[in-house]
Parts: sequence; C-alpha cells; structure tokens
Amino acid sequence: MSAELDLSPPEVPEPTFLESILRYGLFLGAIFQLICILAVIFPTSKGHEQEEAESTDNAKAAEQIKRPKGLAPQIRQKPKKESKKKR
Repeated sequence: MSAELDLSPPEVPEPTFLESILRYGLFLGAIFQLICILAVIFPTSKGHEQEEAESTDNAKAAEQIKRPKGLAPQIRQKPKKESKKKR
C-alpha cells in the first residue's frame, strides 16, 4: 500500500493557433447573441416607434382619399351559361 501516487497535473499540450482562434471566435459569437437577445427584450429606439405611428396615420389618410364613402363598390360577375355542355 505504499505505492507512490503521481499527484502532478497531467500534461496538456499548448493550444494551437487555430484552436485559440476558434476559442475566441466562440466567445465573440456568444457575446453577440446576448446583445441581440437583450436588444429584442429591451428596445431603446423611441424614434422608430414614432415613425411607425406617423406612417400608419399617413397610410390611413391615403386610403380615405382613395375610397370616398358615397360610392358603392361595383360587383363584377360573369353571366352564367344557361346551356349545358354536349358530350
């Protein structure tokens, strides 16, 4: 039972250049994803909401100008054929 135990850390090779690039690329990708998720949860641009409200108001006004209320919509229907097909 007096066997010697090797308590030294295992030998780990130095990471290669490609491995270090991949490692830091993954960290940058994770940070970018967190920023995107936070941007969806906490929108900060108030000017964009005002522009959307103005554009919808302008669109509604344009629709009212195009369709006056006094005119009834015209229904276009094809006349029905009264004769039967001959086989």
